[in-house]
Amino acid sequence: MSFEHFWGNAHITRALGQMVASGRLPQTLLFAGPEGVGKATLARRLAAGLLGHAEQIEQDDQSLAHNLEIVAERERWPADRRNEDPLLFASYPDFVTFAPDGPLRQISIQQTRLLKERAPFKPMRGDRRVFLIDHVDRANDQAANSLLKTLEEPPDHLLLILTAENAYDLLPTIRSRAVPFQFAPLADEEMRVFARQRGLEDAERRITLAGGSPGVAVSLDLEAYDNRRSAMLALLQAAAGLTSFSAWIPYSEAIGRSRSEKLEQHLKVLYGLLRDLLILRESGGEIRNRDVRRELEAIAGKLTFAWLRAAVKRVDEIAMLVRRNIQKTIALDALILELRNQPGIS
Repeated sequence: MSFEHFWGNAHITRALGQMVASGRLPQTLLFAGPEGVGKATLARRLAAGLLGHAEQIEQDDQSLAHNLEIVAERERWPADRRNEDPLLFASYPDFVTFAPDGPLRQISIQQTRLLKERAPFKPMRGDRRVFLIDHVDRANDQAANSLLKTLEEPPDHLLLILTAENAYDLLPTIRSRAVPFQFAPLADEEMRVFARQRGLEDAERRITLAGGSPGVAVSLDLEAYDNRRSAMLALLQAAAGLTSFSAWIPYSEAIGRSRSEKLEQHLKVLYGLLRDLLILRESGGEIRNRDVRRELEAIAGKLTFAWLRAAVKRVDEIAMLVRRNIQKTIALDALILELRNQPGIS
């Protein structure tokens, strides 16, 4: 078992290698950690080490263009059609990936029922099958409970690998049935070596914004990021009382007109700006959005720690509602009005 070309988290690759070598690999693994840090990549590498056929298995990488097209096309399908044809990827028949589906990007009850139906099927070749449930933290309550039935008594031939950004978003009963591996962000120097080998353009900025996640560094659309950041910066300026609510309205209208711009994408940028505000407010250290430091310093100078904590809590609540298809402009407009009335603005 070799993970020679896997970046970072060597303690995890060593532990998995030892488990495989000793014949003591658990049947259910939980890979938890930040977006883009390599959880699904390592799941595919582990599967390839067990099953062979690495080239076929790598075709299920969700970041590949043909898979992105499939997912984007399915977002336009009516719900009934998606329910009749649950999403899975299986370029090699003994390795199956169940990935979030639909405009809300969820693991559905139809997918976990299909997983349960297929779990007893014997391997086409060899003595193992591997199922990857990517972003299992996006399973709705019905899907999570359905998945639990398979986790309770998996067939001897089946290895289940679950990935999640936050393990504590999962049901405790699911966590208790999986051996957890916590992935950490890569160090800056590791990221620089990775960027050089990949030949990434704007490498230093990508490294700074990626926060130790190679996948984010590769996939980051800097132009789209800058557009979203301009909007979220305007939101924070209005919420902190530096500008009027009317200054935010053009951004709100632009977000509302765009069908391709999802609220979740803006919330990720907003979380990053709130992180930078906290650093500027408490320590004045290095931030990720260095090119707008002056604007962020002006906002940070107006706020207390209590205000920032309340802002993060409110954004958390909106993030939870994203999966219920809330109106993005209404949610962001309301956020500004709530934060403007929040104690802690000087």
